[in-house]
Amino acid sequence: MPTTHGVLVRHYTPHPALGRHQVLDARSLAHVRRHRGEALRPVHWQPAIPVLNQQDLYSQSIRTSTVVTGAPDVDALGSCTANAAAAALSVLLAHDALAHAGLPTNDAAQAERWAIGLYAEATALDEFVPYQWPPADSGSSGLGIARALKARRLIGSYTHALDADALAAALQDGPVLLGLPWFSAWFTPGRDGFVDAVPYWRTSGLAGGHEVCAIGLEDVAQYPDGRVIPERTVLRLRNSWSGSWGHDGDFFLRLSTYVALREQIDAIQLHA
Repeated sequence: MPTTHGVLVRHYTPHPALGRHQVLDARSLAHVRRHRGEALRPVHWQPAIPVLNQQDLYSQSIRTSTVVTGAPDVDALGSCTANAAAAALSVLLAHDALAHAGLPTNDAAQAERWAIGLYAEATALDEFVPYQWPPADSGSSGLGIARALKARRLIGSYTHALDADALAAALQDGPVLLGLPWFSAWFTPGRDGFVDAVPYWRTSGLAGGHEVCAIGLEDVAQYPDGRVIPERTVLRLRNSWSGSWGHDGDFFLRLSTYVALREQIDAIQLHA
C-alpha cells in the first residue's frame, strides 16, 4: 500500500467481476462532504438505466473489440468502476443530457458498451494503476473514473465522503460511488439481500476490490447529537452483475460494516 506525495494506493488482483483499486489523492480529498448534525431520512435514488452486467458479455452480443480499438474479445471485464459511474450519472443528468452523452436509458447492452468505453479511458488516465486496458484488464479506481467523466465534461466536480456520517449525509443529495474490498461470501447475498448477514464473511477470504453505486439509505438512525448510528443504518447499493443477482441487481450493507472496513473504502460523489 504505497503512499507517495500525498497519494495512497492499494492494489487488488483484478478479476473479471472485480476491477477496483483504491486510490486516495490528498489534492482531491481536500474537497469533502461534511455532516453537521442535520436530520437524515431514508432515501432512494433510482438510476435511469437498467441494471448493467459486466459479465456474460457474449450473451449480450457485446464484442469488446468493436467497442474499444485494440481490445480483445472477452466474456467478462473488470469494469465495475465505470458501471457504477454509469448508474450514478444516470441519476445526476437529465434525459436530454444523457442522450447527448450517448448513454442510453432503455438498453442495458448498449449502456454496458458505453461503460466499457469509459473504463478504457479511465485506465489510461489513472496513472496510479500500472497497466491500462486494452490490452490488460488492469482495473481502475473511483478517482480514475471521476477524472475520466470530468475529462468528458459530463461532470463539473466530485467530492469525497470520509466517514459514516458524511456518507449518509451525501446520500441525501444523490448517489455515491463506493469502492469496497469484496469478500468471497459476498458473491451470494442472503435472501434478504444483505451481503454481510453471513456470520463467516470476515473469514471467507478477500476476493478483490469492487466498485458499486450507493443509491440510498434503506434505514437511518441518529443519536440525539445528530451522529449516525451505524448498526441501525442500512445502505442500498446497485451492483453490475445483472438484475438477476441479489435483490433485483441491488444489495444491502449495514453502515457498521462500512465503519469496520473504512480504511479500504473510498466514497466519491459526482456533481454536474
